[in-house]
Amino acid sequence: MPISVVMPALEMAQETGKLVSWFKKEGQSVSKGEPLLEVETDKAVMEIESPGSGILSAITAAPGMEIAVGKTIAWILQPGETAPAEPEHSAPAARRGVAEVAAKQETAPTPKAASPIQPSEVRISPKARRLAKEHGVDLSTLRGTGPDGEILAADIVAAAQSPAAASSSPPLSAVSKIMAERTAQSWTTVPHFFVTRELDASALNQLRDTLAVQTEKSHGVRATHTDLLVYHAARALAQHPQLNASWVEGAVRHNPEINIAIAVAVEGGVVAPVIHDAGKLAIGEIAARRKELAERARSGKLRPADITGGTFTISNLGMLDVDSFTAIITPPQAAILAVGRISERVIVVDGKPAVRPMMTMTLSSDHRVLDGAVAARFMQTLVTQLSQRQL
Repeated sequence: MPISVVMPALEMAQETGKLVSWFKKEGQSVSKGEPLLEVETDKAVMEIESPGSGILSAITAAPGMEIAVGKTIAWILQPGETAPAEPEHSAPAARRGVAEVAAKQETAPTPKAASPIQPSEVRISPKARRLAKEHGVDLSTLRGTGPDGEILAADIVAAAQSPAAASSSPPLSAVSKIMAERTAQSWTTVPHFFVTRELDASALNQLRDTLAVQTEKSHGVRATHTDLLVYHAARALAQHPQLNASWVEGAVRHNPEINIAIAVAVEGGVVAPVIHDAGKLAIGEIAARRKELAERARSGKLRPADITGGTFTISNLGMLDVDSFTAIITPPQAAILAVGRISERVIVVDGKPAVRPMMTMTLSSDHRVLDGAVAARFMQTLVTQLSQRQL
């Protein structure tokens, strides 16, 4: 039976995906589960596995094309089979409107300049208006390709990518675009508050040095401060489940799993691959998983499962000599932990000045989900755990 290869929906509210490359050529054999194509979304470039085994046939999408979610782009056939004709509305019902918009985008001419129109008279979709604001597109110069001249998102994208726009400023990468959009949305809609704690990292440093040797022997990777932060944060979240919650549709939803996302700098922005069920993993398993995810992130090979399901995020800028900072929450998560570098400072120990390796951590929290006392107790637990000389 023919198996369709469709443009997948890899994240919430995704309307289209950009085909980056095929790993197989038409006519070649493919096996179920092996990498078949690469797709670029707003977050990252991800490998998509083959949905079945057979002969890759009837490819209709070329690298570089923006394709509607749910649209068939190839077929996997058995010997003697032929690719069926795709129905006019092949996308799932929930995505039909998206597919129709994408079809217009593929066939619509480049928006033409028109006589100036007052902004109040412009017919424009909400998404297009948001995109126009983000890209600095002057609506008075556009005539939309939608019904009755309505300006669509595709018109804004085309205008932003026109030679005139490109000559004025370099285009943003997909990662940069979504990072700008989501951080702005989070900062303007989520009521942030911040709790900061300092930590004497003497015990943490000693434990890291000991564990680094052990994990290198057992898992081929040296444990880092970030690995210890993931390990202890997961266990602190188990004691304070209010922080392992999400704000969804006006209500608090408690997450059954503790999935720690780690912010990783990549070319053009930041992604946050996820260590799933971190509270059930040993330190060596966390270190190996963190290394694997970081390498895939920096090489643009993240998979859909690598970036979904995060319930709490850690952003560590200590390796870049940052003393302290505050981070913006990633909705619908309730909190993010910002970690600065470990540096020697003079503090009071038993009434006397002493030099100790100190680290500053700042927790950003969503006040709709938790209050300051809950955040403070979580930080107390985390600092206590990080101050221990053994796991």
